[in-house]
Amino acid sequence: MHEYILAAATAVWLGVLCSISPCPLAANIAAISFVSRKVGKVGLVLTSGLLYTLGRVLAYAALGIILVSGLTAAPELSHSLQKYMNLLMGPLLILVAMVLLGLLQVNFFSGGHAGAKLQQRVEKMGVWGSFLLGVIFALSFCPTSAALFFGSLLPLAIKVNSRVALPALFGLATGLPVLLFAFLLAFSANQVGRTYHLLARFELWAQRITGSIFLLLGLWMTLTITIGIKIW
Repeated sequence: MHEYILAAATAVWLGVLCSISPCPLAANIAAISFVSRKVGKVGLVLTSGLLYTLGRVLAYAALGIILVSGLTAAPELSHSLQKYMNLLMGPLLILVAMVLLGLLQVNFFSGGHAGAKLQQRVEKMGVWGSFLLGVIFALSFCPTSAALFFGSLLPLAIKVNSRVALPALFGLATGLPVLLFAFLLAFSANQVGRTYHLLARFELWAQRITGSIFLLLGLWMTLTITIGIKIW
Protein backbone atom coordinates (compact mmCIF):
# COMPACT_ATOMS: atom_id res chain seq x y z
CA MET A 1 0.00 0.00 0.00
CA HIS A 2 2.78 2.41 0.96
CA GLU A 3 4.63 1.53 -2.25
CA TYR A 4 1.58 2.39 -4.34
CA ILE A 5 1.03 5.71 -2.54
CA LEU A 6 4.67 6.62 -3.16
CA ALA A 7 4.30 5.59 -6.80
CA ALA A 8 1.17 7.75 -7.15
CA ALA A 9 2.94 10.75 -5.61
CA THR A 10 5.88 10.19 -7.96
CA ALA A 11 3.53 10.05 -10.97
CA VAL A 12 1.98 13.37 -9.97
CA TRP A 13 5.38 15.01 -9.50
CA LEU A 14 6.64 13.69 -12.85
CA GLY A 15 3.50 15.09 -14.50
CA VAL A 16 3.98 18.50 -12.88
CA LEU A 17 7.64 18.55 -13.92
CA CYS A 18 6.64 17.58 -17.46
CA SER A 19 3.94 20.25 -17.65
CA ILE A 20 6.31 23.13 -16.92
CA SER A 21 9.21 21.93 -19.07
CA PRO A 22 9.84 24.10 -22.15
CA CYS A 23 8.30 21.91 -24.87
CA PRO A 24 5.14 20.77 -23.02
CA LEU A 25 4.77 24.29 -21.62
CA ALA A 26 4.70 25.61 -25.20
CA ALA A 27 1.83 23.25 -25.96
CA ASN A 28 0.08 24.35 -22.78
CA ILE A 29 0.51 28.00 -23.76
CA ALA A 30 -1.11 27.22 -27.12
CA ALA A 31 -3.99 25.65 -25.20
CA ILE A 32 -4.18 28.65 -22.88
CA SER A 33 -4.40 31.00 -25.87
CA PHE A 34 -7.26 28.87 -27.17
CA VAL A 35 -9.00 29.05 -23.79
CA SER A 36 -8.35 32.80 -23.48
CA ARG A 37 -10.55 33.57 -26.48
CA LYS A 38 -13.45 33.21 -24.09
CA VAL A 39 -12.17 35.59 -21.43
CA GLY A 40 -15.16 37.19 -19.80
CA LYS A 41 -17.19 34.01 -20.06
CA VAL A 42 -16.21 32.38 -16.79
CA GLY A 43 -18.07 29.14 -17.36
CA LEU A 44 -16.63 28.58 -20.84
CA VAL A 45 -13.06 29.36 -19.75
CA LEU A 46 -13.19 26.90 -16.85
CA THR A 47 -14.94 24.28 -18.98
CA SER A 48 -12.28 24.61 -21.69
CA GLY A 49 -9.50 24.16 -19.12
CA LEU A 50 -11.22 21.09 -17.66
CA LEU A 51 -11.82 19.54 -21.08
CA TYR A 52 -8.19 20.11 -22.09
CA THR A 53 -6.99 18.40 -18.91
CA LEU A 54 -9.49 15.57 -19.42
CA GLY A 55 -8.11 15.04 -22.91
CA ARG A 56 -4.59 14.68 -21.52
CA VAL A 57 -5.77 12.32 -18.77
CA LEU A 58 -7.57 10.02 -21.20
CA ALA A 59 -4.68 10.06 -23.69
CA TYR A 60 -2.10 9.00 -21.11
CA ALA A 61 -4.53 6.50 -19.52
CA ALA A 62 -5.05 4.91 -22.94
CA LEU A 63 -1.30 4.72 -23.47
CA GLY A 64 -0.92 3.13 -20.05
CA ILE A 65 -3.56 0.50 -20.81
CA ILE A 66 -2.01 -0.36 -24.16
CA LEU A 67 1.65 -0.37 -23.10
CA VAL A 68 1.44 -1.82 -19.59
CA SER A 69 -1.14 -4.44 -20.58
CA GLY A 70 0.82 -5.34 -23.70
CA LEU A 71 4.11 -5.67 -21.87
CA THR A 72 2.67 -7.74 -19.03
CA ALA A 73 0.17 -9.85 -21.01
CA ALA A 74 2.60 -12.57 -22.07
CA PRO A 75 3.53 -14.71 -19.04
CA GLU A 76 7.19 -15.04 -20.02
CA LEU A 77 7.55 -11.34 -20.74
CA SER A 78 5.75 -10.41 -17.54
CA HIS A 79 8.06 -12.67 -15.52
CA SER A 80 11.13 -11.18 -17.21
CA LEU A 81 9.94 -7.63 -16.55
CA GLN A 82 9.35 -8.37 -12.87
CA LYS A 83 12.74 -10.04 -12.66
CA TYR A 84 14.79 -7.42 -14.48
CA MET A 85 12.89 -4.18 -13.84
CA ASN A 86 14.88 -3.39 -10.71
CA LEU A 87 18.08 -4.04 -12.66
CA LEU A 88 17.01 -1.59 -15.38
CA MET A 89 15.68 1.18 -13.13
CA GLY A 90 19.14 2.51 -12.23
CA PRO A 91 20.36 3.00 -15.82
CA LEU A 92 16.94 4.38 -16.85
CA LEU A 93 17.03 6.96 -14.06
CA ILE A 94 20.51 8.01 -15.13
CA LEU A 95 19.32 8.55 -18.72
CA VAL A 96 16.29 10.55 -17.57
CA ALA A 97 18.52 12.62 -15.27
CA MET A 98 20.89 13.40 -18.15
CA VAL A 99 17.95 14.68 -20.24
CA LEU A 100 16.62 16.79 -17.35
CA LEU A 101 20.07 18.27 -16.67
CA GLY A 102 20.71 18.99 -20.34
CA LEU A 103 23.58 16.51 -20.53
CA LEU A 104 21.88 14.39 -23.20
CA GLN A 105 20.15 15.77 -26.29
CA VAL A 106 17.51 13.57 -27.91
CA ASN A 107 15.63 14.48 -31.07
CA PHE A 108 11.93 13.74 -30.84
CA PHE A 109 8.99 15.15 -32.70
CA SER A 110 7.86 18.27 -30.88
CA GLY A 111 4.17 19.09 -30.86
CA GLY A 112 4.67 22.85 -30.50
CA HIS A 113 4.27 23.93 -34.15
CA ALA A 114 1.77 21.17 -34.90
CA GLY A 115 -0.16 22.29 -31.84
CA ALA A 116 -0.30 25.88 -33.11
CA LYS A 117 -1.71 24.71 -36.45
CA LEU A 118 -4.09 22.34 -34.71
CA GLN A 119 -5.37 25.22 -32.61
CA GLN A 120 -6.55 26.98 -35.77
CA ARG A 121 -8.21 23.84 -37.10
CA VAL A 122 -10.21 23.12 -33.96
CA GLU A 123 -11.44 26.66 -33.36
CA LYS A 124 -14.68 25.80 -35.15
CA MET A 125 -15.28 23.00 -32.63
CA GLY A 126 -15.95 25.52 -29.89
CA VAL A 127 -15.35 24.45 -26.31
CA TRP A 128 -14.82 20.81 -27.35
CA GLY A 129 -11.74 21.85 -29.28
CA SER A 130 -9.95 22.08 -25.93
CA PHE A 131 -10.51 18.35 -25.38
CA LEU A 132 -8.99 17.51 -28.77
CA LEU A 133 -6.02 19.78 -28.06
CA GLY A 134 -5.43 17.93 -24.81
CA VAL A 135 -5.38 14.55 -26.54
CA ILE A 136 -3.11 15.64 -29.41
CA PHE A 137 -0.67 17.62 -27.27
CA ALA A 138 -0.37 14.74 -24.81
CA LEU A 139 0.66 12.40 -27.63
CA SER A 140 3.12 14.92 -29.15
CA PHE A 141 6.19 13.82 -27.21
CA CYS A 142 9.35 15.91 -26.97
CA PRO A 143 12.64 14.83 -25.30
CA THR A 144 11.66 15.80 -21.75
CA SER A 145 8.11 14.46 -21.82
CA ALA A 146 9.24 11.24 -23.55
CA ALA A 147 12.02 10.73 -21.00
CA LEU A 148 9.67 11.30 -18.07
CA PHE A 149 6.84 9.14 -19.45
CA PHE A 150 8.70 6.24 -21.08
CA GLY A 151 11.84 6.36 -18.91
CA SER A 152 10.28 6.94 -15.48
CA LEU A 153 6.52 6.64 -15.36
CA LEU A 154 6.07 3.56 -17.58
CA PRO A 155 8.64 1.41 -15.70
CA LEU A 156 7.05 2.54 -12.42
CA ALA A 157 3.56 1.63 -13.70
CA ILE A 158 4.82 -1.79 -14.78
CA LYS A 159 6.51 -2.35 -11.44
CA VAL A 160 3.32 -1.68 -9.43
CA ASN A 161 1.08 -3.12 -12.18
CA SER A 162 -0.90 0.10 -12.66
CA ARG A 163 -2.41 0.22 -16.14
CA VAL A 164 -4.65 3.25 -15.64
CA ALA A 165 -4.18 5.05 -12.32
CA LEU A 166 -0.54 6.17 -12.58
CA PRO A 167 -0.71 7.23 -16.27
CA ALA A 168 -3.99 9.06 -15.53
CA LEU A 169 -2.44 10.85 -12.53
CA PHE A 170 0.51 11.81 -14.72
CA GLY A 171 -1.89 13.18 -17.35
CA LEU A 172 -3.87 15.10 -14.73
CA ALA A 173 -0.70 16.72 -13.41
CA THR A 174 0.43 17.72 -16.92
CA GLY A 175 -2.82 19.65 -17.32
CA LEU A 176 -2.59 21.53 -14.02
CA PRO A 177 -0.96 24.68 -15.50
CA VAL A 178 -3.82 25.06 -17.97
CA LEU A 179 -6.35 24.62 -15.17
CA LEU A 180 -4.49 27.24 -13.14
CA PHE A 181 -4.32 29.70 -16.03
CA ALA A 182 -7.95 29.03 -16.93
CA PHE A 183 -8.93 29.94 -13.37
CA LEU A 184 -6.79 33.10 -13.47
CA LEU A 185 -8.16 34.07 -16.88
CA ALA A 186 -11.70 33.59 -15.63
CA PHE A 187 -11.35 35.55 -12.39
CA SER A 188 -8.14 37.59 -12.50
CA ALA A 189 -6.54 37.91 -15.93
CA ASN A 190 -3.90 40.38 -14.70
CA GLN A 191 -2.28 37.59 -12.64
CA VAL A 192 -1.49 35.39 -15.66
CA GLY A 193 1.84 37.02 -16.57
CA ARG A 194 3.10 36.95 -13.00
CA THR A 195 2.11 33.29 -12.58
CA TYR A 196 3.82 32.34 -15.86
CA HIS A 197 7.12 33.85 -14.73
CA LEU A 198 6.84 32.08 -11.37
CA LEU A 199 6.25 28.76 -13.15
CA ALA A 200 9.23 29.33 -15.46
CA ARG A 201 11.49 30.05 -12.48
CA PHE A 202 10.12 27.06 -10.58
CA GLU A 203 10.63 24.79 -13.60
CA LEU A 204 14.32 25.68 -13.81
CA TRP A 205 15.05 24.67 -10.23
CA ALA A 206 12.59 21.77 -10.12
CA GLN A 207 14.17 20.21 -13.21
CA ARG A 208 17.69 20.64 -11.85
CA ILE A 209 16.81 19.28 -8.39
CA THR A 210 14.83 16.33 -9.78
CA GLY A 211 17.56 15.58 -12.32
CA SER A 212 20.22 15.61 -9.58
CA ILE A 213 18.13 13.31 -7.36
CA PHE A 214 17.46 10.94 -10.27
CA LEU A 215 21.17 10.90 -11.14
CA LEU A 216 22.27 10.08 -7.59
CA LEU A 217 19.51 7.49 -7.14
CA GLY A 218 20.25 5.98 -10.55
CA LEU A 219 23.97 5.71 -9.80
CA TRP A 220 23.24 4.12 -6.43
CA MET A 221 20.75 1.60 -7.91
CA THR A 222 23.10 0.80 -10.79
CA LEU A 223 26.02 0.12 -8.46
CA THR A 224 24.13 -1.77 -5.75
CA ILE A 225 21.36 -3.54 -7.67
CA THR A 226 22.41 -3.77 -11.32
CA ILE A 227 26.11 -4.43 -10.76
CA GLY A 228 25.80 -5.83 -7.23
CA ILE A 229 28.49 -3.81 -5.46
CA LYS A 230 28.08 -3.67 -1.68
CA ILE A 231 28.60 -0.05 -0.67
CA TRP A 232 28.10 -0.72 3.03
